[in-house]
Amino acid sequence: MSLVLLSLAALCQGALSQEPTIQCGSENGPSPEWLVSHTLTPGDLRDLRVEPVVTKSSSILMNISWILRADASIRFLKATKICVSGKSNVQSYGCVRCNYTEAFQTQTRPSGGKWTFSYIGFSVELNTQYFIGAHNIPNANMNDDSPSLSVNFTSPGCLDHLMKYKTQCIQAGRSVLNGWLPLLLAPLAALWMLAVGICLLRRHERISTSFPTTTLLPPIKVLVVYPPEICFHHTVCNFTEFLQNHCRSEVILDKWQRKKIAEMGLVQWLTTQKQAAEKVIFLLSNDVNPVCDGTCGKSKGSHHENAQDLFPLAFNLFCSDLRSQTHLQKYLVVYFREAETKDDYNALNVCPRYYLMKDAAALCTKLLHAERQALVGKRLKACHSLSSV
Repeated sequence: MSLVLLSLAALCQGALSQEPTIQCGSENGPSPEWLVSHTLTPGDLRDLRVEPVVTKSSSILMNISWILRADASIRFLKATKICVSGKSNVQSYGCVRCNYTEAFQTQTRPSGGKWTFSYIGFSVELNTQYFIGAHNIPNANMNDDSPSLSVNFTSPGCLDHLMKYKTQCIQAGRSVLNGWLPLLLAPLAALWMLAVGICLLRRHERISTSFPTTTLLPPIKVLVVYPPEICFHHTVCNFTEFLQNHCRSEVILDKWQRKKIAEMGLVQWLTTQKQAAEKVIFLLSNDVNPVCDGTCGKSKGSHHENAQDLFPLAFNLFCSDLRSQTHLQKYLVVYFREAETKDDYNALNVCPRYYLMKDAAALCTKLLHAERQALVGKRLKACHSLSSV
């Protein structure tokens, strides 16, 4: 009798258990799980699709749907992160994180179908190229292959049956017509568009909170300065790639702006870039790689001469900022091995120092914190300008 009761209780509990759903919110920086090492992580997605949809407020948003891969690693799945970048007259970037409300107990739905989810968000603009990438969380550990899935999507113009509901297309009106008919219908069309605009505005105000919005933060500008003995291809390029891919940084290098340096002069270029950058990183290493000499070259007019001229100039600008604590916070020192700074540049010891790859997570956190501070500073400056009008 007891065995029968236990079996019935198990069946009832299984019937009452809820299937996982998603709760989505904005997450533009790196996920917290990226900073922690995981023994086991989930695999990649099986499918990712994107299509535009019209909301009740006549807004055009992306309907992003994905299918989970049916394997044993689904038990370790906590969330799925989706990032969207748009390229048109204005570039945009934003990410959303969708947490699963329940742990996955089975590789497929109890009904036998695959686990499928969808998220509606990210505004679709006219004639814009979008790159949509998605990966599961917790993601792969640092220096491991990170499984992800991506698709491209290009939005059409006003002639599309969905995009015609965009405000720009509605304001353009009745253009497909020609001859005398537009002249007769112009007053009526103007009144109709005004009424539609007022109606859409009121409806948009009532239900605009139904869909989450994503704040698109610009990447932080980082000026990287390095001494001539560091190999550009083996060290500087790898470090630059790390900043761009993991720390949301827009890197400024003299190697990439030779034309501007020739036009402005090295001193003027360096002063301008130092003022524009939120952070200045002195990249140091006492490890001289013999392979580097053949790759980078030391011939007349080579990049070694430019780096040799740039590093002392950057160090002199740093020394001029030693008396200002505000300016001094802009500088960081990054090492590829633990070693003291040379006597000629021992003044850099007052700067925060990081060792790669041991302090990679801390370095990214520092740069992302500077990104938020820069955004707050721009908002405060804008508010001050409005209040003084």
